[in-house]
Amino acid sequence: MAVEIRFTAASVAKVRFAVSPLGETVLALRILLGTGGHAVHQPWVLRARPLLAGEHELPLLRALIAGPMPSFLFPVPQERLPSMATELGLLRATGEDFFRRECSAVLGREEAPEPAAVLPRLVAALRRCHELLIAPHWGRMRAVLEADIGRRALTLVDGGVQALFTELHRDLAWDGDQLVVHGRRTPRAIYTVDAGQHGLVLLPSVFNWPNVGVDKSPVTAASIRYPAVGVGLLWEAPSPTLAGLSPVLGHTRTVLLTALAEPLTTAALASRLGITPSAVSQHLGALRGAGLVSTQRMGRTALHLRTERATNLLGTSAP
Repeated sequence: MAVEIRFTAASVAKVRFAVSPLGETVLALRILLGTGGHAVHQPWVLRARPLLAGEHELPLLRALIAGPMPSFLFPVPQERLPSMATELGLLRATGEDFFRRECSAVLGREEAPEPAAVLPRLVAALRRCHELLIAPHWGRMRAVLEADIGRRALTLVDGGVQALFTELHRDLAWDGDQLVVHGRRTPRAIYTVDAGQHGLVLLPSVFNWPNVGVDKSPVTAASIRYPAVGVGLLWEAPSPTLAGLSPVLGHTRTVLLTALAEPLTTAALASRLGITPSAVSQHLGALRGAGLVSTQRMGRTALHLRTERATNLLGTSAP
């Protein structure tokens, strides 16, 4: 199907980017339950699928994501890098009428389940699935997604909105005051989405790769999920150097050293690795003691950077 997203001058000015850990969790589940995905994700699928064996809410999850998925599973992030807890809070706050309407459309029956009965179960299940399937890889995933946003931002600066949309995906076409997303199955069926006063949020995605997805019934801002650049490298096996270091230093400290090719704060490291700031501080203390990390304070901010010794330890595999 084709979708037309209509803009005003005000809504064009509100085009922005965001990353969605909840959206990636839902799309990852869709792949694992056999209703989507691409061969590029197979290395991850082989490791992740057995982890779902003990999830008791699989029938509920499968019912909601086996076909067209309800929009309430993809609340539009209100900030560029929301936490999973923040997004689950938005899901939990889904309006009852909207929930019933979306469920009826997805499940194909008039009588929808009660939000008060389903939403807490759904939120809990998605939280568990995120911890099992996404959190261990979130540091690398987020690095890919943020790098993609940086690349697109440069395109926007250099070429404007039209150049940005042209580069995002071959199925996107800017046509005057509207963005047309061309479907492949029923091109005559047109959905119209009004970006209105809320604008458009562009979300790079790992698990929607290589497709583009549009929320056809947005509550606030319109949104498009597009394939991030670099996904093909995400599931590559670690280099021999890093693979050999992990058993010695631990996975988290190895990833932390890899991230510290550039100066980063404790908060930035915690967000990138998907762990708490206190846990980052403990790891940094151990690495500083071994002469692998240096810390410089600038007022209330502390910046961390790996030392030359750490770079030599990581070898040529380090970025």
